[in-house]
Amino acid sequence: MKKIGFLSFGHWTDSANSRARSAADVLLQSIDLAVATEELGADGAFFRVHHFAQQLASPFPLLAAVGAKTSRIEIGTGVIDMRYENPLYMAEDAGATDLIAGGRLQLGISRGSGEQVIDGWRHFGYAPQEGETHADLARRHTEVFYEVLRGKGFAQPNARPMFSNPPGLLRIEPHSAGLRERIWWGSGSDATAVWAAKMGMNLQTSTLKNDETGRPLHIQQAEQIAAYREAWRAAGHTREPRVSVSRSIFALVNEQDRMYFGRSAQSRDTVGFLDDDVQKIFGRNYAAEPDVLIAELAKDEAIAAADTLLLTVPNQLGVEYCAHVIESILTHVAPSLGWR
Repeated sequence: MKKIGFLSFGHWTDSANSRARSAADVLLQSIDLAVATEELGADGAFFRVHHFAQQLASPFPLLAAVGAKTSRIEIGTGVIDMRYENPLYMAEDAGATDLIAGGRLQLGISRGSGEQVIDGWRHFGYAPQEGETHADLARRHTEVFYEVLRGKGFAQPNARPMFSNPPGLLRIEPHSAGLRERIWWGSGSDATAVWAAKMGMNLQTSTLKNDETGRPLHIQQAEQIAAYREAWRAAGHTREPRVSVSRSIFALVNEQDRMYFGRSAQSRDTVGFLDDDVQKIFGRNYAAEPDVLIAELAKDEAIAAADTLLLTVPNQLGVEYCAHVIESILTHVAPSLGWR
């Protein structure tokens, strides 16, 4: 395990029990948590993206703000739903954000997950072409986005431009060199992991995937990662790919931890359905005393196969408590998993 960061869903609700009661609360607290995470010595701050929901969306303003307030940690997403994105405008936003952050952007993209509304991407002006599925739409947008990140010119310049142009075809600006190697595909199946490897993207796996074999989630993900790495080698890519897994992990080190998570209701994997008829497997939560956690996590084959672990944080419990959750893992658990 080379790197450990956090992944925030960025929920807010106007409830007396929530420390994040508005969108402004979530955005500002996300910046504060990223700063605290860097001070703790962790490696990354990642954020979910959900549309039509009281959760984080529109990631680039937040990522740019985090990039300006930090200097070392990786910043990223897990994941941006590409069905909703204009690939060229997104390339501009991503390039600008990466330059502000000094080349620390790690951008997770994918088809997305279950939605709050029916075909929400249609409201954003996008639809599958004839014969396409909505997953095909996401991959088509991805292929355009990923290609323009090469920084090659493709647009014919105006013969009488407002400002002088460099010679040749024009590219998307601003361009951030190296960003293309820091794009990750959030994969929920073995097939899309292989597709991501062929494309040359890094791999993100979350706390759920298609239930393709009936085996525990961590074993299915380890097999998925192995298939991804084999496809990467077969594609002939020259750099070493990166793989992340996300997990809900809580070290019980004080009474507050035990009150919140000591009776975790999801100590086993579960199966169910989201927005299609494909059975999904949802990963268990890990909540125990540090020595018990170390023993349990040592058996997680997907964590062992990945280079990056993203800890899902309960953001509605506030910045201070989330920083405590991260610090407890870094102090009491992570060294035994090979971190640092």
